[in-house]
Amino acid sequence: MPHPRKETLAWVPGHYYHIYNRGARRKSIFYEEENYLMVIRNFKKYCRQFNLTLIAYCLMPNHYHLLIRQNGSDRAGLLPQRTFLSYTRAFNNRYQESGTLFEGRFKTKHVNSEPYLCYLCKYIHFNPVKDGMVSTPDSWRYSNYLDWIGEREGTLLDQEFIKDHFQSGESYRKEMNEFLIDGGYEIDF
Repeated sequence: MPHPRKETLAWVPGHYYHIYNRGARRKSIFYEEENYLMVIRNFKKYCRQFNLTLIAYCLMPNHYHLLIRQNGSDRAGLLPQRTFLSYTRAFNNRYQESGTLFEGRFKTKHVNSEPYLCYLCKYIHFNPVKDGMVSTPDSWRYSNYLDWIGEREGTLLDQEFIKDHFQSGESYRKEMNEFLIDGGYEIDF
């Protein structure tokens, strides 16, 4: 019996994509703060270069989650591809490692509904709590949650998106508190 072909993802301007990956053998991909900061700097660089908007992100010690809006013809997958290719080279050089840093090619899910889009924002920002790294999402510095709720002045966020989908940063904070209490991260879309 022939092997079924894997469905090809369409990269469409104006659409949202959840992109994620983890370290090979579930090992750490970040050893120190400068590792996280290098990736965040590259996010800024490549978002500008490829006309992408990074809606939500969370960098964890052994994995990452990104929610990206593709604004033009450059595909959203260029952000993790370029960012983590250069990061892997720098990481291997700095720590005298070799080979792949990640488990494989990043995974991508097309976000096809408004409820799923809003859920993903909360899921991504909730990740450090879910994994037991911190007790509240505002305690984790390597996501843009603090920017969303107005406690940090980062540039990797879209204020219009927050207003359109959550009314304000304060409203989002309240929704996140309910999300924490209700254990909403168990919802399956």
